Amino acid sequence: MKEIEKFMEEREKLDKIVMDYADMEIKRFYNLNSRVYNGNKIPSKYKEMMGLVASLVLRCDGCIKYHIKRCYDKGVDNEEFVELISIALIVGDSIIIPHLRDIFKNWKELKNE
Repeated sequence: MKEIEKFMEEREKLDKIVMDYADMEIKRFYNLNSRVYNGNKIPSKYKEMMGLVASLVLRCDGCIKYHIKRCYDKGVDNEEFVELISIALIVGDSIIIPHLRDIFKNWKELKNE
């Protein structure tokens, strides 16, 4: 199993535990988080790409992995992926360079290249 698939499986398991304890506010946030990434005026593919850029700039490893997988699932191609990583690098500066190694490793695994 690919590293990112293991991450997604564990994330789903942990989210179920969160929901066992969640109050209405936590459940509402989770619902809002899911709904905002659905297509509307901006297609969900582009929203996932924006989510990945934001996650890189904020340097959230779990969010980065999640959005890499979602970008893959939404059909982001290699050229789009590299361009969005370049945007994140410009916005986030060189501090995100250490994340680039894992980002491209996970992307390569997903693409089976």
